Amino acid sequence: MKNHEIASLFERIADIMELKGENTFRINSYRKAARVIGDLTEDIEEIAKTQKLTDIPGIGKGTAEKIIEYINTGKMSKYEEVKKGVSEETVGLMQIPGLGPKTVSLLSRELGIVGLRDLENALQAGKLKGLFGIGEKKIENIAKGIELFKISQQRISIGLAYPIVKRIIAELQRNPHMKDIQAAGSLRRMRETVGDIDILVSGAKGAEIVKAFANMRGVTQVLAAGDTRGSVRVEEGVQVDVRVVCEDDFGSALQYFTGSKEHNIHLREIAKKKGFKINEYGIFKGDKKVGGRFEQEIYRILGMDWIPPELRENRGEIEAAQKGTLPNLIKLSDIKGDLHNHSNWSDGTPTLEEMAVHAMKMGYQCLAVSDHSRSLHVANGLKEEELLEEIEEIDRLNKKFNGFTLLKASEVDIKADGTLDYPDKLLEKLDVVVASIHSGFKQGREKITERMVAAIHNHYVNIIAHPTGRLISKREGYEIDMDKVIGACSETGTALEINCYYDRLDLNDINCRKAKESGVMIAISTDAHHVDQMWMMELGVGIARRGWVEKKNVINTLFIDKLKAFCLKKRGRNKRSDPEI
Repeated sequence: MKNHEIASLFERIADIMELKGENTFRINSYRKAARVIGDLTEDIEEIAKTQKLTDIPGIGKGTAEKIIEYINTGKMSKYEEVKKGVSEETVGLMQIPGLGPKTVSLLSRELGIVGLRDLENALQAGKLKGLFGIGEKKIENIAKGIELFKISQQRISIGLAYPIVKRIIAELQRNPHMKDIQAAGSLRRMRETVGDIDILVSGAKGAEIVKAFANMRGVTQVLAAGDTRGSVRVEEGVQVDVRVVCEDDFGSALQYFTGSKEHNIHLREIAKKKGFKINEYGIFKGDKKVGGRFEQEIYRILGMDWIPPELRENRGEIEAAQKGTLPNLIKLSDIKGDLHNHSNWSDGTPTLEEMAVHAMKMGYQCLAVSDHSRSLHVANGLKEEELLEEIEEIDRLNKKFNGFTLLKASEVDIKADGTLDYPDKLLEKLDVVVASIHSGFKQGREKITERMVAAIHNHYVNIIAHPTGRLISKREGYEIDMDKVIGACSETGTALEINCYYDRLDLNDINCRKAKESGVMIAISTDAHHVDQMWMMELGVGIARRGWVEKKNVINTLFIDKLKAFCLKKRGRNKRSDPEI
C-alpha cells in the first residue's frame, strides 16, 4: 500500500509551503488530503484502478492527478517544485514539537541553522538567547521538543502499526502450513506507541512460512529469512519480525514475547517460589514440561486467572488475578455508538447521511456528529444559525432511519474565560454537548484547570473531549491538574473522553484508570473527520482496557434511551437514578 508514502508527501508539501509563507487555504487542503489518504483502510492503488479517486471525500481533481502520477512514476512533480531552495533537513525541523514555520525560518535566517545537529549545537552554545521572539521559556520548550522528537523516532504510532499487523496476519492466515498467529509485544498490549512489530506463528514448516512472509505484497526489503525467523521492511517504512514456533510451545512463547518485561519478571518470581520455571518454551516442574500449548495454562498452573494482555504492565494485575478480582474489561462489541465526529458542515469530509450509513454498517445504534462551534474558524466552525440548520437536517434524516438515531451534538469550544462558545439556549436544543479546549494552550496550569472545571460545571456539557490536549507526535499538551478535572467530573456527572484518534489517545491509560476509580463515566469516541477514521474505535477500546475500564464505565455502551437519560440528568430534567448498563 502506497497510502502512507503519498500521505507523507502531501504533508511534506504543506510543511514546505507553510515555511515559505504561502496561501493558508492551499496548505490546509494538502494537510486534509494527507489525513484522508493516511487513514484510508483500502489500498489507494486498488481504488485508483476500480473507481474515481475524486469519489473519496476530500480528494479533488488536482489531488487525484498527483496521486496517479506518484502511483505510475514513483515521483510527484509538485513536491519537486515546492522543495526548490529548501533543505530537506530544514523542513524536517518542523516535525519537532514547538518549532513552527516562523521559528524555523528565523533560525535559518539569523543563525544559519539547517538541521537538527545545527539546532542542538546552537542550543548548547546559547545562541538562541536574544533572538527576537525567543525567550527562556521558548528555548526550554524547543529543548523539550527535541527530546520528544527523538523518542518518537524510536517508536511507531499504534495507528500506523495496527493496520499493518492486521493486513499481514490476514495474508499469512491463508498459508496452509500455519496453525496459530498472533501479534506480540507492546502492540498486543495496545500501547500507544510500539517498537518493531512482532508476530508469532505456530506451524510445522517454519521455512515455508518465513518464505511466504518475505514474499508478501508490500515488502520493500528482506532483512532476514531463516527456518524459524524472518524480518522485513514494508512500504510504510516499518520493520516487521515474524517468529515461528512449534504448536506445543505457542502459548508459552506468546506469553513470553507479549511482555511487559516487568510483568514477566514478577511472574517468574512467583513461579520460582512455587517450584516452577517458565520461559518461551513452556512451564516446567523440574525437567518436566507441564504446560505451554495455551497461554491460559501458564497463569492457571501458577494459581491465577488469565490476565488480558492490555493489563500486563505490573500495575497490580497479578495480585488481582491471584484474588480473582480482575475487571471484566470492555470489548469492542460493547460499543453502541460514537459520540464525537465531524461532517462536511465543519471540517469533516462526509455528509451527515454518509456518516450515519457507515455507523449502521458498523452495527451502531447511534452516532453523534459534533461539528465545531463558531470560534474555531480554522475548522469552519458553525455559526448559531448554521447549527440550527444542521439540527433541522438531522431531524429530517432521522425520519428515514429505522433502529438508528443521529444525535444532535456539537463540539463546543471552551473559551479563555471558561465560558462556552454557544449560549445555553442553543445548547439546550442538543442531545449531546462535547466541550474542549483548542486555544490558549500557553495559559498556566491553574488557569487552564479553572477553564476546564468551569465548563464541566455547565449544566449542558456532557463530555470533555481530549482532556489534556496532547498530540503524541507533536506536543505534550497543556498544563492541567487532571486530579481536579476528574474530581469536578465526578461531582457533576460529566464524562471524560478517550479520543481514539491515533495521535491523541487522550485520556491515556493512566488517567483513564484514575477516572474509573473516581466513578467518572468514560466516552470512547473517534473524533473522525471521514468514515475511514471510524475504525480507530478499536484503538480507543484498547486504551480503555489498559485503564481497567469495564462496559459499565462507558456511556456509549448504553442503549439510546439510557444514553439520552444520562445526558438529560445533568440538566436536572431527569431525576431518575443512574441508568444501568
